Amino acid sequence: MPRRRVAYLTMSDPGDFVTDYHLSFAPMAELGWSAETVAWRDPQDWDAFDAVYLCTPWDYPQHADEFMQVLESIDRSRAVLLNDLAIVRWNLDKTYLRDLQERGDAIVPSTWHEHFAASAVQAAFAEFGTGKLVIKPTVGGNAVDTFVLEDTLDAALLAQLAQVFAARGHILQPFMENILDEGEYSLFFFNGEYSHAIRKVPRPGDFRVQEEHGAEIMPGTPPPTLLETAHTVFSHVEPLPVYGRGDWVRGPDGRFLLMELELIEPSLYLRTDSGAATRFARAFDQRFQELAGK
Repeated sequence: MPRRRVAYLTMSDPGDFVTDYHLSFAPMAELGWSAETVAWRDPQDWDAFDAVYLCTPWDYPQHADEFMQVLESIDRSRAVLLNDLAIVRWNLDKTYLRDLQERGDAIVPSTWHEHFAASAVQAAFAEFGTGKLVIKPTVGGNAVDTFVLEDTLDAALLAQLAQVFAARGHILQPFMENILDEGEYSLFFFNGEYSHAIRKVPRPGDFRVQEEHGAEIMPGTPPPTLLETAHTVFSHVEPLPVYGRGDWVRGPDGRFLLMELELIEPSLYLRTDSGAATRFARAFDQRFQELAGK
């Protein structure tokens, strides 16, 4: 029986990014799949594939319109796109957090803005009752163009922010101090079922939790309250994602607050759990068969 072909969408040049998606090749092969990496910006005959996995196209925020055009062409082909295009459209812009908040999920307190205004920054300091804010784009990743602001901004920084966010959607949030010591918890779900978790702690003097920025990544068991919270959040996502990662931080009152819900191309940290790659492959194959009617 011929193997099914799946394209793992990647970047042309991964640079310093740490990846471990190759760990899923063997369990995918055991289920009858031949996996191959494909740079998302390279022209392809998508009909030659049975499925396309949004693996590590981590440079897409700089080319969001082009990225969506590629995904729409995949969606028109015979290949099954996973996750679903509707999920990608919803998850592309961090305004999805407002939807989750309206459904009752606890997120890091946020205000959303389409154009930069120094007055909005000052208002956020007062609204959140904090002396430290985070500002970041609503479409972005890997902490690119993310700034930590302290009350009393100098003219040079204001000018820089005005340039970066002039006509670019962005979020203002209070800085979550617990991230410096306890770090950020990431929980991974496949087809709505919990798979594994990690904890990411920034290096001393930094706030970024990506390993490319020197953060410490460690396997972890989520506190029961966090696991319950994560199950609830993922139950609110429709259509059900094949794979996803939620990032939480503990707030000042001890509650876990959602920072991001990564459903497009999250790093799955398969290397941190011996069974994660197999669980991913089984979930992928199960969803494909459901959608392909096989």
